[in-house]
Amino acid sequence: MGAIRRLFESGESGFVFPFRYVWFAEPDTERSVEVMCSVPKKFHKRANRRNLLRRRTKEAYRLQKEILRSDRPVNIDLALVYSSKEALPYKTIAHAVRRILETIAAAL
Repeated sequence: MGAIRRLFESGESGFVFPFRYVWFAEPDTERSVEVMCSVPKKFHKRANRRNLLRRRTKEAYRLQKEILRSDRPVNIDLALVYSSKEALPYKTIAHAVRRILETIAAAL
């Protein structure tokens, strides 16, 4: 079964405005985190707007990924789906990503 299918079928999900997130963790021999960012065409028709929101999300994750560091070897898959119809500023996106990462870290 593919990693994305497994993530959406058996992962845990939640919502922190403006993201719907799904994550799946399993013990592994080494630590790894894989993140997928998605901005649906349904809400943002123009590709340049989708790319802008995806870049903001990736940058917010890159600057805060240390939150998920743990001393246990665990493989984490995470999907961030932007669910707002408006393009929000970077500060709002970064705050939402931080809350999501803190929630996942607390659950591990």
